[in-house]
Amino acid sequence: MFQKGLKNIVAVQTHIASVDGDSGTLQYRGVPVAQAIHSRSFEELAFFMWEGRFLARDELEQFTGQFNYHRELPEHIQQLIRLLPAELPLMDGLRTTISAYSTDIFNRLPGREQAIALTAAMPAIIASLYRQKHGLRPIPSNTDLGHTANFLWLLTGILPKQVHIDALGTYLKLTMEHGMNASTFAARVTISTESDLTAAVTSALGTMKGPLHGGAPSGVIDLLEEIAVPDHIRSVVLNKLQQGAKIMGFGHRIYRTADPRSVLLREKCLELQAHDPWLDLAVQAEEEITELLAEHKPGRQLHTNVEFYAAAVMRAIQLPPELFTPVFSAARSVGWCAHALEQLEDNVIFRPQSEYIGS
Repeated sequence: MFQKGLKNIVAVQTHIASVDGDSGTLQYRGVPVAQAIHSRSFEELAFFMWEGRFLARDELEQFTGQFNYHRELPEHIQQLIRLLPAELPLMDGLRTTISAYSTDIFNRLPGREQAIALTAAMPAIIASLYRQKHGLRPIPSNTDLGHTANFLWLLTGILPKQVHIDALGTYLKLTMEHGMNASTFAARVTISTESDLTAAVTSALGTMKGPLHGGAPSGVIDLLEEIAVPDHIRSVVLNKLQQGAKIMGFGHRIYRTADPRSVLLREKCLELQAHDPWLDLAVQAEEEITELLAEHKPGRQLHTNVEFYAAAVMRAIQLPPELFTPVFSAARSVGWCAHALEQLEDNVIFRPQSEYIGS
């Protein structure tokens, strides 16, 4: 049976995540996402995604120490970044740099330490590329900071506010895994050839670069900046609907209810409102746009997706749109590695059929 885009075709059985679009639920290894991320650091949740259990208290220090160690980029990667043109798009630079990533730990079969190395290095690579693009020197990691706080530090060189650490941390944890999306599938196809973990993550990054997958949050910023003030919400959105334009940040290929990640990010935005009045616009826009979509597209069940409030959070913590997709990639690297390692546990190379329809 042919299905365009493999829609509704089951290609993989997995223990990693469950996405139920009808009930609007997301589970990480059988645990509801709200429960899985609660009071846990990025590092703790990454371990859970890779190993299927939560760290014991006596394991935490050693595991976070491994993360801290792999934040330091190998010298050849630092040299490569310096050689890349400053005008190169960040996703191209990230993909190129990861493709060249190698240390002695990559001389053996893919495993958890390689996953840690790639995941821990990605914020340092992104920050170095971003700062070079803007004529700024790279900043060494701060060993006193956790993964999320250090990411903000590497970008700005300023100790981040706790409220910003919490906001970005929520986003990173909510987007580290989401089932068989395009980039995750690309990673599994690559590793199924018995290639290496670096190649799998490079394939995923190439897929994430596409605007249909990793570029949506910047479109939400464009929408909200066009609206500018609450009084303009209705007129701007009605004009777009009349033109048949897509309302960015609304609707999802899988979810027929509110995206559970969007619900949790909305709660974080409400916490941030006192620190960034711009978020008032995002909250009001969601309410009015949802009503307008229900009125003009009845039966479509178009709710906010994760990109809507992801954009609001990114704007609130003052990350420019050019960083949205790279930051998304830094989070999703956990899921890519988890799926690549799972694929190798019971591997069969992907080889679907094609149907010839030529003359």
